[in-house]
Amino acid sequence: MKSAAVVNFAPEKGSVEIRNVDRPSIGPDDVLLEVANVGVCGSDLHQWTADHSWPVNYPVVLGHEFGGRIVELGDDVEGWQEGDRVVSETAAIVDQRNPMSRRGLYNLDPARKGFGYGVNGAMTRFVRVPSRILHAIPDSLPFEHACLTEPCCVAYNAVVKNARIEPGDRIVVLGPGTIGILCAAMATICGAEVALVGLESDRRRLEIAQHYGCEGIVGDAKPWALRRDGLGCDGVIDAAGVSFTLKIAIDLVRPAGWISKVGWGPQPLGFNLDQLVQKNVTLQGSFSHNWPIWERVVALLSSGQLDVAPIIGGVWPITEWREAFEKMHRGDVVKSVLQPV
Repeated sequence: MKSAAVVNFAPEKGSVEIRNVDRPSIGPDDVLLEVANVGVCGSDLHQWTADHSWPVNYPVVLGHEFGGRIVELGDDVEGWQEGDRVVSETAAIVDQRNPMSRRGLYNLDPARKGFGYGVNGAMTRFVRVPSRILHAIPDSLPFEHACLTEPCCVAYNAVVKNARIEPGDRIVVLGPGTIGILCAAMATICGAEVALVGLESDRRRLEIAQHYGCEGIVGDAKPWALRRDGLGCDGVIDAAGVSFTLKIAIDLVRPAGWISKVGWGPQPLGFNLDQLVQKNVTLQGSFSHNWPIWERVVALLSSGQLDVAPIIGGVWPITEWREAFEKMHRGDVVKSVLQPV
């Protein structure tokens, strides 16, 4: 059986097309998942435009934000049944013997390979998934929402695990993309007063962020950061896709504050870090997620405490992937969701 798939087939710009791919074979510890919905990530766009900075195993089916139903079980799989509704983590391949994996931090295993670049992803009808990274979801959580568990977990890690927010803190989030908006939402759940900062072209995204109780700011956030006592905001979450925003973060944060950097930016910094030292600021990187984070985020989505509906700009069939990609790339929508056909 063959199914339509969105395939990134070469490193050159625009090397993405629909191809028919075989139904995957599964191993003893895997399940075969019939994909219900899959989110389009910024990394999918970067591979499409060939401005990514990570190795890709070409050709590869794109897509790592997905959920669906189990349709086949490997011989050694326990605790799951055909028909179960699930979402999947992204760590398709890890070295279980690696010290990071042994600590439960397999997201930091240097040998880790994920869906959509290291192994075939979910922009197709069927995907092979190790049973160790599955999470059950209730019937009340629609798949078009559940498939965004992954970016919500990225935000949770950056805001809850790799920052130190206290209720009443004033937090600035830089970059109103999917991750930035979700980071702002997470920070408000933690009890912070939040400003989300973007450019003139981001006004629509900033308006969407107001659904989460955040203040949208175009341009200079310094007056907002200084409003309480003139020293700066308590923390900055840098979710922008350019390196220069780190300089802005250092300028906005108060002495003894913190910066959680989750946005990727391949450009050289081009400035010194003396201000970071002088202010005694903690700079923390944040990458990916692991099992307990997924369980918490599934709980937040299932209970309605976190609602991803405001950021979803539409659902497109897999065959119309280009329109879904282009709308995200132009900024017409925050998040596109695909549905296999």
